[in-house]
Amino acid sequence: MPKYVLFNEESERLLFKEVTPFDFENWLPFHEEPLSSQYWAGLPKDPIAACQQQFDRIFERYNNNLGGMNALFLKGSNTLVGLCGVLIQEVDGKKEFEIGYSILPEYWRQGFAFEAAEKCKKIAFQKEWTKSLISIIQIDNIPSQKTALKNGMFLDFTTTYHNNKVHIFRINT
Repeated sequence: MPKYVLFNEESERLLFKEVTPFDFENWLPFHEEPLSSQYWAGLPKDPIAACQQQFDRIFERYNNNLGGMNALFLKGSNTLVGLCGVLIQEVDGKKEFEIGYSILPEYWRQGFAFEAAEKCKKIAFQKEWTKSLISIIQIDNIPSQKTALKNGMFLDFTTTYHNNKVHIFRINT
């Protein structure tokens, strides 16, 4: 099993499962919604290509123990609502553990990003994967910044990451 993933965990409303190729079609609407990528430069314009690039990276992370996104399913159904997980990233030359989250547009503004991010934080600290977690958030992405703040994070610094100006939010144990 890959390291730093929350497979078979759950929160109040969500089940955390391994992302599989079968989730591709259900995740594609994320990339078809222009607002999903409005803050991040450098993504493929074609939704299928963008989704494939994301899935390739998810499986690469699994295979190389770099953490990974979990598929988030509503309890009591087989409905995919988002992706969230702990990812090993390199920011300004330093290895960091990041909580990353994305929610399908039809489930925005329902608290799923916070619920999933909070669970990732609790597990990462409980299992002692790290003493510090970050979230990398584009400087204009106010909704994701609010999620990070609600999760107890503070704005640590601002930098450029993959040609995007980003805020690094952090929480320590």
